[in-house]
Amino acid sequence: MSEEPAPPVLDRLGRPIEDLRVSVTDRCNLRCRYCMPREVFGPDHGFVPRDEVLSFEEITRAVSAAASLGVHKVRLTGGEPLLRRNLPELVAMVAGVDGVDDVALTTNAVRLPEFAHELADAGLDRVTISLDALDDAVFRAISDTPVSVDTVLAGVEAAIAADLHPVKVNTVLQRGVNDVELEPLAAWARDTGVTLRFIEFMDVGVTNGWRREQVVPAAEVVERLAARWPLEPVDGRDAAVAERYRYLDGAGEVGVVASVTRPFCRSCVRARLSAVGEVFTCLFAATGFDLRAVLRGDADDAEVAAVLGRLWGLREDRASELRAAEGLTGPRVEMSYIGG
Repeated sequence: MSEEPAPPVLDRLGRPIEDLRVSVTDRCNLRCRYCMPREVFGPDHGFVPRDEVLSFEEITRAVSAAASLGVHKVRLTGGEPLLRRNLPELVAMVAGVDGVDDVALTTNAVRLPEFAHELADAGLDRVTISLDALDDAVFRAISDTPVSVDTVLAGVEAAIAADLHPVKVNTVLQRGVNDVELEPLAAWARDTGVTLRFIEFMDVGVTNGWRREQVVPAAEVVERLAARWPLEPVDGRDAAVAERYRYLDGAGEVGVVASVTRPFCRSCVRARLSAVGEVFTCLFAATGFDLRAVLRGDADDAEVAAVLGRLWGLREDRASELRAAEGLTGPRVEMSYIGG
């Protein structure tokens, strides 16, 4: 007789834990202005020492504990996760965890042509690629590196060739920076067959110079797209985040993430694990819980899961709902540290 599944672990607002984002490094090979501005993350920046970063075995143990509580989706992030050596080995280890049925990767795609097929063979299901402009000058200005946009486009092609479907592309829109790229990016995504998601510029961390007037509201995005290509809404959100729309001419879908103008905190089922093993229950949290100390102590697997369960049970985060007109106040973890 099979055992009954354990009841879901709920936080104080009744939200289960279903999705875990795992940062495997805080390092990146780009310096995007809204994430890792060069004047902050320059040559003298103190990145995490490598011996403090969780090992693949420790990450897998944390994932297993989270899976026992209801997590079935795991996304590997950074920084730039493809800077972590032997990443396909970790993908295979995470994909083998009982209860995990979806392993994804968020990347800037610079190194994806080198690793796409190996990652797919290791068990990676999906990939999400960050791309904020097709115009090379705009792209280089945002990413603040000499890397060409063609490098990222080659990464997109590599993901498609490796059957890492659906290939999703995220674009952070900023008024006066890349909002003119909205229609060209949508046209490219329609032709390429990738799923594009436009994300409202968020006040993650305290170094990206966020101003509300730079936010391009999701409603405006949908209105501009529909003016050129008629749309209809699709029921349900993409992983409880993106509002989805279908092109009426059959050219796929597009999504918008309205975390500023239409917060979705009440449906958030996501936890985050930093590269050094801190658990964050909100993207806008100031501090995380040190799970590494538990993993490197004498706790057994059941105790690790119990610690995570208690932490989630105390959760009542809803920062986006509480955002003031001038944005969030107080200290917040940087996006590059926990992967957005």
